[in-house]
Amino acid sequence: MQAPAPRAAGRWNFSVARPFRKTPLDRSTPILKNNEITRQRDLHESRPVWAGSPRITLRTRKKPARDTYDVIIVGAGISGALMAHALADGRRSVLVVDRRRPVHGSTLASTAMIQHEIDIPLHVLTGMIGEEKARRAWQRSGRAVEQLTRIVADLDFSCGFERKKTLFLAGDEYGSRALRTELHARHAAGIKADFLDTAALRDGFSIDRTGAILSDISASANPAQMAAGILRASVSRGVEVVSPLEITDVRSTTQGVFLATADGKIISAGHAVFCSGYEFLEAVAHKDHAIISTWAIATPPAIDLPDWLKECIVWEGADPYLYLRRSRDGRLIAGGEDEEDEEAFASPQKLKNKAKTIRKKAEALLGISLPEPDYSWAAPFGTTRTGLPLIGRVPGMDNVFAVMGFGGNGITFSQIAAEIVSSEIAGHGDADADLFAIRNADS
Repeated sequence: MQAPAPRAAGRWNFSVARPFRKTPLDRSTPILKNNEITRQRDLHESRPVWAGSPRITLRTRKKPARDTYDVIIVGAGISGALMAHALADGRRSVLVVDRRRPVHGSTLASTAMIQHEIDIPLHVLTGMIGEEKARRAWQRSGRAVEQLTRIVADLDFSCGFERKKTLFLAGDEYGSRALRTELHARHAAGIKADFLDTAALRDGFSIDRTGAILSDISASANPAQMAAGILRASVSRGVEVVSPLEITDVRSTTQGVFLATADGKIISAGHAVFCSGYEFLEAVAHKDHAIISTWAIATPPAIDLPDWLKECIVWEGADPYLYLRRSRDGRLIAGGEDEEDEEAFASPQKLKNKAKTIRKKAEALLGISLPEPDYSWAAPFGTTRTGLPLIGRVPGMDNVFAVMGFGGNGITFSQIAAEIVSSEIAGHGDADADLFAIRNADS
């Protein structure tokens, strides 16, 4: 899928309780200082396939042009880019800041499998949050992919964006019976999908599994080019991008938000939005959010791959899982092998071992031999118990928003976040905001 991390997807078995690292939520003060602002991390190891892409740099300012803005966005990756796009209406003054070069954080590690399918299957999510809410979450995810398609088409820039079908394969965690249950849940929610039995899979895909779900409403892209293109379009509509600029303190008052920078300056805004990926805002760290490590590989371009991979992206109901897709230039991009360890991605030995495992699994699934990867990389990513992101106002800081916990749906959930936060800032709210609201740690 497409998270701001290699699989972008992380799949968890929530049929039993999984332990989350608990970080107390500090609700006693609307002030965050120094290293409390965001939890800083190395966002990827080795070299992601997108690192050498053309058209992923953009001109930035060295310092803000003014002291006060309507909105300040912290983070210049795909989440910050989509947020800026949603807020750049020609009337608001919008500033985007990043302590790195734009696009060179977690976005660079994404595999950009842009899916409407949430990491937690619809029938499983129904048991966790109820039928009505689960349906709304899945339906909203589908609408977000459609909106992303329109955004890229309207802005008319090149990022390798292609509409795709998704092939969700039966595995050791979700077999053919579970997939039939999932298909029924999707149909009841008005989400189109088809079940493929063993014979259909063999005939159409030369894959030996007990079943699969084939669906539309997905896409793929070069995530770095996508983020850069959207940021450039936002700049043309008056958005300022300043980099590098690190925010060290933030104070929320009834008059607005005041942010201190590492060079000792103060900038203010009516609202601030933290789109800082896995370097999440400490004020919203709590029991429903965890950091996981994941790995990915990319083969050389123009290799011999099954023709159907031009139309489909693939993931499986297994633990550990495999996911894969074909890039526009004919690379196979594959990943998975997640570990519930926020530091494991930094291990060079694990990177080597995981890359070998992912390659072997992809070869076994597709029935082909693959060349040595051109690229292999690892990254952390945030996830939640339900697979749904955390989007909304920071408790105790009404004019500060945070977006986090995107799991395997980084780009899709980033679009939902942009829609919800921009609606909240505009004052008319969003009907689905309750699905993703950031709540106190003990709520």
